[in-house]
Amino acid sequence: MSKRAFTFPGQGSQVVGMGADLATTYPQARAVFDEVDDALGESLSTLIFEGSEDQLRLTSNAQPALMAVSMAVMKVLEAKGGSLEKDSSFVAGHSLGEYSALCAAGTFSIADTARLLRIRGNAMQAAVPVGTGAMAAILGLEMDAVKEIADSAAHGDVCEVANDNAPGQIVISGADSAIERAVELAKSAGARRALLLPVSAPFHCSMMAPAAEAMEEALAHVQMSAPVVPVISNVTVTPVSDPAQIRKNLIAQVTGMVRWSETIAWLTSQNDGQGGVTQLLEIGSGKVLSGLARRINREAETVAIGTPEGIENFVAALNGE
Repeated sequence: MSKRAFTFPGQGSQVVGMGADLATTYPQARAVFDEVDDALGESLSTLIFEGSEDQLRLTSNAQPALMAVSMAVMKVLEAKGGSLEKDSSFVAGHSLGEYSALCAAGTFSIADTARLLRIRGNAMQAAVPVGTGAMAAILGLEMDAVKEIADSAAHGDVCEVANDNAPGQIVISGADSAIERAVELAKSAGARRALLLPVSAPFHCSMMAPAAEAMEEALAHVQMSAPVVPVISNVTVTPVSDPAQIRKNLIAQVTGMVRWSETIAWLTSQNDGQGGVTQLLEIGSGKVLSGLARRINREAETVAIGTPEGIENFVAALNGE
């Protein structure tokens, strides 16, 4: 069994122009962008390749856009003889990236994944009135300290840990006033940095309950297959292959914490019974996950594959094995 895991980036990795070189170089990549455009009934690919940045940053656009780039990479790898089933032990994705991981592993079609992510993005944006929710990054404090700060700052409002990205890099989410109080408390507690994030809604907290209901409805009507390799769930940090359990986890993920630090620690541990994953591949736009992985496990080998050069280098390495 391969000792690789394929990981898929989440929101924040988007950049105008991502995937354009893939689409012009490989017909398989162009076909993915065309399929996403058809599924959404609009030319999302034009927005991805040409901007505007403000429009691409919108949750309802960024989520299917990042998935499209990740799947463009995957389809090119497959055309060049790669195989998720043969070349990896697990897949995992950060928040929306979990949908990309499931799509890559055959649980959802590309078209269905694009539609699900559009629904998810719209539902997450609509769940909370603009200006009433916020998120903040707390750097340099450990989880227990951040949880205590969040509890102290709540004052009856929602203030929860949303993302455990890496040791000392934790994101909180909730009501704007509570998050602002937490930022000041974190600074007083010695955080290296505590800053509000430029997001349009408080993701991955209990304020997203209406969005979880919307995803429960959407997922109930989508065809799902067992993934060809297990997916590591954001909310349980366990390998899952049963479609019914995957559906439950995706619903819980909307309001639940993204346990990314634990995910990478699990992947690189001995928990698969045959020794941990030794190579983490980041499939799609950017290198955010690669940077986090090295903070979580300094021994982790990371490879970012999001450009034609990255694809060709990885394929050459595969063929040399």
